[in-house]
Amino acid sequence: MISERPIGAGEIPFSQEILRKTTHMGALIVPGVYWWLGLSKALMLGIMIPSTCLMVAIDVARLRNLGFWRNFACKIGGRMVRSHESAGDFTGATYILLSACCVIAMFDKPVAVAALAFIIVGDTLAALIGRKFGRHKFGHKSVEGSLACLVGTVAVALLVPQLSLTVGLSGAVVATVVEALSTKIDDNISVPVLSGLAMTLLISILSTP
Repeated sequence: MISERPIGAGEIPFSQEILRKTTHMGALIVPGVYWWLGLSKALMLGIMIPSTCLMVAIDVARLRNLGFWRNFACKIGGRMVRSHESAGDFTGATYILLSACCVIAMFDKPVAVAALAFIIVGDTLAALIGRKFGRHKFGHKSVEGSLACLVGTVAVALLVPQLSLTVGLSGAVVATVVEALSTKIDDNISVPVLSGLAMTLLISILSTP
């Protein structure tokens, strides 16, 4: 995960990392609203798709340095933008909304809720623990960050209703491994999609007579 790189690699200061990940944790409102308000898949997508389109538009304004970004949005979130995002990539916020649309459309509600919470909680812990305490590196990641990610995803698996322990813990492990190995594909996409696929496959296997 890029957030585990040292400052020397061109990443944001740790204080901004904390702010960025605090904002990232705010994305828990998506699976939270989906579950606790009992919204249907269609209604949730009806909320998420326009929200995602708005975020994409903001990102396009940023990448093209349009007036909306220069005069307004940059003052709010400009300091939290990573170097690779400044160089032409979408922000993590856009990717998390895109992944939310994907997993809500693809999976049953318990799986979608867990998959989204895996990336939100696991990614946050991996980033902060990896940046602050990561000593045993592999690539751009650290053992400490990945262990923190596993702790977070396991906690999510234990808390999501209507998800068996076997399925939830398996999804947590897959999410952690994908986060640790993610390189070219943004982990905000790869983690929820692949962990959701793994859980769905396992549910299908376990339900087969």
